[in-house]
Amino acid sequence: MTGSKSTPAHRGLWSSRMAFILAATGSAVGLGNIWKFPYVTGENGGGAFVLVYLLCIAIVGIPIMMAEVYIGRSGRHNPITSFRLVAERNLASPVWRISAIVGVLAAFIILSFYSVIGGWAASYVGHAAMGDFTGQSAEAIGELFGGLLASPVTLLIWHTIFMALVIFVVARGLKSGLERAVTILMPALFVLLLVAVGYATTTGHFGAAVAFLFTPDFGALTMDGVLVALGHAFFTLSLGMAIMMAYGSYLGDDVSVGRTAVTVSIMDTVVALMAGLAIFPVVFANGLEAGAGPGLIFQTLPLAFGQMPMGSIFGALFFVLLLFAAWTSAISLLEPVVEWLEDKLIVGRVGSTVVVGVACWLLGIASILSLNEWSGFAPLGMFERFEGNTIFDLLDFFTANVMLPLSGLLTALFVGWCVAKESLQSNLALSGGSFALWYNLVRFVTPVAVAIVFVYNLMS
Repeated sequence: MTGSKSTPAHRGLWSSRMAFILAATGSAVGLGNIWKFPYVTGENGGGAFVLVYLLCIAIVGIPIMMAEVYIGRSGRHNPITSFRLVAERNLASPVWRISAIVGVLAAFIILSFYSVIGGWAASYVGHAAMGDFTGQSAEAIGELFGGLLASPVTLLIWHTIFMALVIFVVARGLKSGLERAVTILMPALFVLLLVAVGYATTTGHFGAAVAFLFTPDFGALTMDGVLVALGHAFFTLSLGMAIMMAYGSYLGDDVSVGRTAVTVSIMDTVVALMAGLAIFPVVFANGLEAGAGPGLIFQTLPLAFGQMPMGSIFGALFFVLLLFAAWTSAISLLEPVVEWLEDKLIVGRVGSTVVVGVACWLLGIASILSLNEWSGFAPLGMFERFEGNTIFDLLDFFTANVMLPLSGLLTALFVGWCVAKESLQSNLALSGGSFALWYNLVRFVTPVAVAIVFVYNLMS
């Protein structure tokens, strides 16, 4: 019961399987890989955490990615309409499209504060290139970052620049915008990452970094660490945000969804591991803490670059790399919302992109102000769980811990239990054994794993 898969007149298709892979990888490779993965690995004992993370990618990430791409390609519309169409063809309730609604809304909210953080990366390119980190103490670097967060005007300028870059790409459409951007930015990102790893080999601590990342120390891995790996495997692949549904709607029928999802997952993981190989030698060479938390990128590494030969050059390259990663991810966050609005209004691609982009930019101002002028304002402070949580904190919490796992859980349940098995097998183009493995994962294992992450994050 596949139904018609006609493509709306205003839609195109990715020019090749590689274009889709680059776009999907660009979405997946973001601040989470280069910022979060190294420090959560550092906090959870290195190699043992990496092994568990790779297992979680296999049982959670790949099955849900394939399910999302399937819905997008089958529906050939925006994520919400695609979900409804697939439900109707399989005689399921259209209420299931709540999964896509939650995902699209989550993408919009996440982009609003993701753009603020992307602005931090853009500002640090200039700081590094100008030598502002050279010879500075930890206190001075901390004051630099603190000064950035304390200035709403500076944050607004960088937030505006970053959002304008995102709007510019998405407004140009599939071929001239998304595809052209990822075919330039992703190879450039890989080259910059290779340069960063090459530089890391000169620190004298590259071997220690390799041992740290790839030598399992299961004694250092707690149950909390396992759940962190499970959660990060889900979030790092841009799941639960309707992105893969949006990108899948442009995917040709001749492309294997299974092989493509595995390729994207491998590339995403390789980038995360390369980021670790680029970052940890620098951290170890300067006697810094591997599990330094979110401050690793914006406080610990600038301190290290400021003490090293050619630190200004490689510091600038590193933050360009971070900016490219944030840019490709932000493009993918805007796309599902623009697809939906473009199908609903008559203002066209450019008009829809500007409307959504400006609305997202406006919401981002609330996050900016919560870092300074509104830092004492805790909207849900009457609840003990959210005492002291700013607007920025709340947006991050509810998207990461409620909306994304909810969307991913509903998608897995819908595809696993409501869609005709024959339709899935013919569309995913997997061999008998591979399909059986995926089908059982998406029906039984993946939903349980996501539900565990969901409950754990709410209770922790």
